[in-house]
Amino acid sequence: MTRRKVKLCYIADDSKRKVSLKKRKKGLLKKVSELSTLCGIDACAIVYSPFNNQPDVWPSHNGVQRIVSQYKRMPEMEKSKWKMDQDSFLRQRIMKSNDQLLKQRKDNREKEMTDLMFQTLVGRSLDPFDMMDLNDLGWTIEQYLNDIYKYQSDTNNMMAMVAGSSSSSAAALLAPPPPPAAQAPTPDHGVMRNVGESYQGAAAAAATGSSSTGRFDQMDTQQWIMNLMSPQASFGGDDMMLPIGDTCHTPLWPNNFLP
Repeated sequence: MTRRKVKLCYIADDSKRKVSLKKRKKGLLKKVSELSTLCGIDACAIVYSPFNNQPDVWPSHNGVQRIVSQYKRMPEMEKSKWKMDQDSFLRQRIMKSNDQLLKQRKDNREKEMTDLMFQTLVGRSLDPFDMMDLNDLGWTIEQYLNDIYKYQSDTNNMMAMVAGSSSSSAAALLAPPPPPAAQAPTPDHGVMRNVGESYQGAAAAAATGSSSTGRFDQMDTQQWIMNLMSPQASFGGDDMMLPIGDTCHTPLWPNNFLP
């Protein structure tokens, strides 16, 4: 079972008051002992009650006398700095209760004005209210408008951030690809260069349709291709003939099966 909240007031019943004193006195002395042991401080307790002839003290009579003598030797300024009697304790409790009462009244007034604001939106008249009520109602409306403006500003800022991130992502996707890396130059073999130059010249001549001034026409181009595909092709002149049946291993046609 959970402990219910006890109302702090004088217990009129003698038997209940005696039982409560016995339980709480035991708990109080236990707390003083724990405080002195855990924190290493000097503390004592003296409890008078109408049910006992002798007061209950902790830790002992000699210990209480020592601590009381130490307290009396302190300057008056130090004594009054942390001193609290029954009267000061009650004043502190009254001030705290007044603060809680003012806070509760303010909350109730805000709720009342909020309810009035929503009622005026559906057509309630403001004739029976005085100037103080109208001022409080205007303050409540202003607070709600400020909250709405703040919410709209936060929403717009968030949408702007989302739009900015989306546009940056789209720009990154639509950006042109980087230029290709420069390819390494191919090995300069004299034979292959002659073949490439001859083929490029033939293609250029066929595209431009040049005459006998060093350009090939269409028939010359076909004849050049047939010569190139013949069993014995001439590259770079009459000195260099590479027959198909040649068994020498040249770097132009590497053999994948022989070292």
